[in-house]
Amino acid sequence: MLNFCVNLNFFYGELPFLERFAAAARDGFKAVEFLSPYENEPAEVKKALTDHGLAAILFNGAIGNWEKGERGLAALAGRDDEFRDAVLNIGKYASALGCARINLVAGRTPEPEPEGIITARLVERFRFAADQLAAKDVTLLLEHINPYDMPGYVVTTPAKALAVVEQVDRPNVKIQYDIYHAQRMAGELTAFLRANIARIGHIQVADNPGRNQPGTGEINYPFIFAELERLGYANWIGLEYKPLPNPAASLGWLKAFSS
Repeated sequence: MLNFCVNLNFFYGELPFLERFAAAARDGFKAVEFLSPYENEPAEVKKALTDHGLAAILFNGAIGNWEKGERGLAALAGRDDEFRDAVLNIGKYASALGCARINLVAGRTPEPEPEGIITARLVERFRFAADQLAAKDVTLLLEHINPYDMPGYVVTTPAKALAVVEQVDRPNVKIQYDIYHAQRMAGELTAFLRANIARIGHIQVADNPGRNQPGTGEINYPFIFAELERLGYANWIGLEYKPLPNPAASLGWLKAFSS
């Protein structure tokens, strides 16, 4: 059976961050992913996990200034020192939380740059982070995000993410394959999974259009999930969707696919 975790930034947003862990446990989840733990001390987040019997599967690293529109540092020019400091902080939180997967978000570039320069910077930064965190058994992930939802993001397609991961050439760097973003940009979901399953370290799901739960849109998730089982995918699948009409009521589809 497949393993699903809930994204605490898409679910339970009416609650303070540390109270969302209890809500996830009440809805039957054993694992969670989230955008940013950094507003809380590692021990606080760890306690929330332990108190509710949850595992931390994924969080983001090196986000930058969210209020100013930044969505990651890995591709941004002139931020080398900040990025290196962020990698050290990632290691601290990953160790404290027992989290083995980090989405090292590429980000938006404030000014247009040649793609080759952006790619070279991404490769250099990912190699640095991968080498720094390898001893902590951390796998770094590169996510692709469609430009309709996030204009200016520098890695917009699964093919681009794959090209960067292949250039980085580190065993602890993989793709974070978001099926919703992939559908909006490229389609060919099953073909990409079949060709690249060994390069995929984490999957996230939402339907299209609307970015709501599976079964509300055009993506044939029963077919996708059956294919993932056939391919032997053993990593986690994150529920990164807008739950309708509410989190608990949005989970009916999950019973047929989760262990």
